[in-house]
Amino acid sequence: MCPPRPSPLQNRVLPTGEIVADTARGIFTGNRGILPFTDGKLGTSRWKHKHWIICDLKHPKGRNHGPMPTRAWTPLFFLDEAVGLAAGHRPCAYCRPKAYKRFKAAWSEAHEPMSHREMDRVLHQSRVTRSRQQVRHEASCADLPDGSFILRDNQPFLLHQQRAFPYLRDKYGPAIPQPAERVTVLTPAPIIDILRHGYQPILHPSA
Repeated sequence: MCPPRPSPLQNRVLPTGEIVADTARGIFTGNRGILPFTDGKLGTSRWKHKHWIICDLKHPKGRNHGPMPTRAWTPLFFLDEAVGLAAGHRPCAYCRPKAYKRFKAAWSEAHEPMSHREMDRVLHQSRVTRSRQQVRHEASCADLPDGSFILRDNQPFLLHQQRAFPYLRDKYGPAIPQPAERVTVLTPAPIIDILRHGYQPILHPSA
């Protein structure tokens, strides 16, 4: 008789900003600092610093400190880069230098040249409130760029090539035509500007 599988840790990030327990992992990981677990569940902290980043699943030097490290950052997981951006993260300059340079270049065009610390300060104000609630805004869906996440009927949708793909945690569902009305936008406003200026996130193959 096979032993029961351990319950998944609470380390899966959704486009709505929530962190949940889910067996699906996705194609990117991320860093918000050391987030301690108790019985597989996170404590009250959802970040330890403002440098929220999107990292490759494989460390450039092949290091793996495990899912619940005590002296290293706690890995979080995203279905793809668009989900990480919707949750307020940006590309990691260390393990994803090319993506970071493209992101920073688009940021300079959309806003003004900034250091990574300045960008993270601006992003933090637009990603989450002091009560840990996701900051959302309204916009005409027709004006939003590819890679944006919207909320429609309490369902997150990814916008891509004039279609809207429902987010299903382990993949995207069948697309519908991109809505034309005003919608609730999950992706932070500064990142929407980055997408408008040419930054293209890596998407899950189901999209």
